[in-house]
Amino acid sequence: MIKEIKKITNKNIDFLNLEENHLSIQLSLDGFSFCTYNKIKNVIGTFTCYEFINNTITPVKHLELVQEIFSQEELLQLKYKSVSVTHFNNLVAQVPAPFFNKNKLAQYLQYSVKVLENDYITFDKINNSDIVNVYIPFVNINNFLIETFGAFIFKHSSTVLIENLLNKYKNLDGNFCFVNVSNFTFEIVVIKNKKLELFNCFSFKTKEDFIYYILFTAEQLNLNPEEFKLILLGDIEKESELYNTLYQYVRNVEFYTLESSNKTINGIAPHSNFTLLNQF
Repeated sequence: MIKEIKKITNKNIDFLNLEENHLSIQLSLDGFSFCTYNKIKNVIGTFTCYEFINNTITPVKHLELVQEIFSQEELLQLKYKSVSVTHFNNLVAQVPAPFFNKNKLAQYLQYSVKVLENDYITFDKINNSDIVNVYIPFVNINNFLIETFGAFIFKHSSTVLIENLLNKYKNLDGNFCFVNVSNFTFEIVVIKNKKLELFNCFSFKTKEDFIYYILFTAEQLNLNPEEFKLILLGDIEKESELYNTLYQYVRNVEFYTLESSNKTINGIAPHSNFTLLNQF
């Protein structure tokens, strides 16, 4: 079952003339989101988010859900100047560039991911770092998108997350912990001593699970909850239980702030949907 969560349209954009528009898509097992970006006016034209109401989705069912959305959404049936896609899942591992060998991709994942013989594994080089992201994308959906749009750029969502955070925070003093919440999953990125110290992804059911994983990560990295800065992104608001629980244990908690207004649209929080809205 597909549930539409939010649909926002910028009424100042001419949707009959999309030659200079970019389409960004984010894929995940529990949802699908997309936005259009007008390169001439330098603004987001539309934002749409869907949730998949199902605890277990097979690759075949996942593709069917995406195809159903495409059949209903007129904007997804149009041609764009460029198209980019991010894959959000936990089938990913980071490898230091000096030790990376593209012929050993399965070996990098085998300790944290169950890799099947026919899995397609690929990688992204993370800009502004010496890290390579190795991951398993939703290859059947990639194939469908190739049939639909032709050429497009795809990356793991954590590549977009890490690159953008490094670009903004790498040269700043202090230790930073970023938590990007997506439904009942969150990614955690730690920049320590001006370098990427850690990336990890956790699933949680309760607010107690949520705070446990964050504090455990901080302890393992010798980060003092009284000192490091915790910056929140994604599906979390100041009025939420997650935020209130965090605030009890971590002194410096704040939401990510945008440097430019062209990466948001009225109707969604500026710190939300980070990896979708930072593809262009």
